[in-house]
Amino acid sequence: MQPLNFRTFDLNLLRVFDAVMSERNLTRAAELLSLTQPAVSNALRRLRDALGDDLLVRRGQGVEPTPRALALWPAVRAALAQLQQSLAPGAFDPATANTTFVLAMADATGATLIPPLIEIVERDAPGVSLRVVPLTTRDPRRLLDDEAADMAVGYFPAVMADLTARAQSGNLVAYESTRLYDGEYVCVMRQGHPLARVSLTLDRFCAARHLLVSFSGRPYGFIDEALTALGRERRIVLTVNQFFTAGRVVAASDLLTVLPRHFVGVASLKDELVWRPLPMPLPTVHVDALWHHSRRHDPAHRWLRQAMEQSGLRSGAPHESARPPQSDA
Repeated sequence: MQPLNFRTFDLNLLRVFDAVMSERNLTRAAELLSLTQPAVSNALRRLRDALGDDLLVRRGQGVEPTPRALALWPAVRAALAQLQQSLAPGAFDPATANTTFVLAMADATGATLIPPLIEIVERDAPGVSLRVVPLTTRDPRRLLDDEAADMAVGYFPAVMADLTARAQSGNLVAYESTRLYDGEYVCVMRQGHPLARVSLTLDRFCAARHLLVSFSGRPYGFIDEALTALGRERRIVLTVNQFFTAGRVVAASDLLTVLPRHFVGVASLKDELVWRPLPMPLPTVHVDALWHHSRRHDPAHRWLRQAMEQSGLRSGAPHESARPPQSDA
């Protein structure tokens, strides 16, 4: 294969590539680009010839990217977004904007951040709408890639570690983040629970019956990972996908659950529940906002990021002084 001659390379092919990668479907990509499907197919063929890779192969009704396509897409998308902002930056006036932002977060995170965020919206951007969607994964990067959410907010330890490792090794990082606040998980039980009257030891914790909050439905969370490291395990008899549901169930049963300590107060559950420190060490829970790098120069998204940071400061949750470059419990 001849080396790519960038001087004669048709940059329009990258717009087609970005649309097909986003939609994973030639017909939908053609509609998005206002092109015919044969025109999209022809553009992909030319791009394959230029790069010497299949890039996208048919799978059922759609297409599946090759490893080369997956590695190339973040750089292409970021470059196209930056070019668009440079050529037509546009202004974002929150006082007159009617933008809708989609935020992916768990109910405990929403209970902490949305009240101060809506105060900012009502005061500064009355035409802006917010749509909060459930966070159903420990890794929200696909949500951001597919533009199903403008921002994901939660506890993403594996994702943040991966992004840090990529950045330190000099690889392109397609996502950016900011720390909003620090959380602490605690063991929660009903008022009058037998374990509320004694010290919560590791043996007592493991012998109890537990409710697990799992956004993904997976019956194993980071608490179980910590127990496994100690050679222990707990018995999970119920799994739900919302912290508020967990609090209500635990208030009316003898089950134990693990909730963010701050959530017990903001969700008006403190009169029905008691909490105890967990009987095993856990790392600090950092709640981060994560977004795609391609949104960096978007004035509307920049306003959203600033509003989220203000909401984190106003939430009353603990904060770290440093802010470096959701998980199942």
